[in-house]
Amino acid sequence: IKPGLGITVGIAAINTVPRRMIIQSVKEAPGVQLESSGMQVTISVPRGKELAKRTLNRRLGIVGGISILGTSGVVIPYSVEAYTASISQALDIAVASGCRKVILTTGRRSEKFAQGELTLPEESFIQIGDFVGHAIEECARKGLAKVVIWGMVGKLSKLAAAHFYTNVSDSTVDISFLAELAASCGVPDEKINELRGTGTANHFRRMLPDVYTRDFCNRLCLLAATKCRGKVDDRLAVECIMTDPKGAILGRASAGE
Repeated sequence: IKPGLGITVGIAAINTVPRRMIIQSVKEAPGVQLESSGMQVTISVPRGKELAKRTLNRRLGIVGGISILGTSGVVIPYSVEAYTASISQALDIAVASGCRKVILTTGRRSEKFAQGELTLPEESFIQIGDFVGHAIEECARKGLAKVVIWGMVGKLSKLAAAHFYTNVSDSTVDISFLAELAASCGVPDEKINELRGTGTANHFRRMLPDVYTRDFCNRLCLLAATKCRGKVDDRLAVECIMTDPKGAILGRASAGE
């Protein structure tokens, strides 16, 4: 285990609350008399080594099996609580490793693109999914100086409109908002009317004339960075970087630097 998880480095990756629950359960088991001779308890997870390959355990310094982390001792698979807890723990690792800047990515693909472009410690790269608001609030609370949000046009379009939970169930891309931004870049009215008929942010971006793409993407990134910085009362510098699905950088802008 790397420093920052609240567990002594070198011991099994079982958080304090789950560890306490295990000890209490052992004490309550029929016939157990710990006071006289103690007891050796083996904790195992079926297929733990295989399952760990599908998690971020290795990045947290957890090897040889899967972790039993969390703050409540109860895990609800794919729950909001589980995901946001993993983001907070990853940020703890980054801070404990001396990182002053972190790269928040919306998924594995965006993280791969970011790692190919930026030379930073592995602990600096944190996948946050749709939980941008939670992630930047945690970054500010933990005293980080700067965050870079790396994503594609759909997520950044939502951030630019101040939607900080970007799941489709909670927010949708406002095409009219994107059309107004495109118009401010000088896109002709006839093309704006055509763009208003697009159904997704990615379709909108692909329909933009090439001559306007860079300016549009930079402005969208600046809006997103500004809204994210405002979300934490300007306590962080925020940079937003947008790529296409193949990793080419389409736009970038910073707020607070």
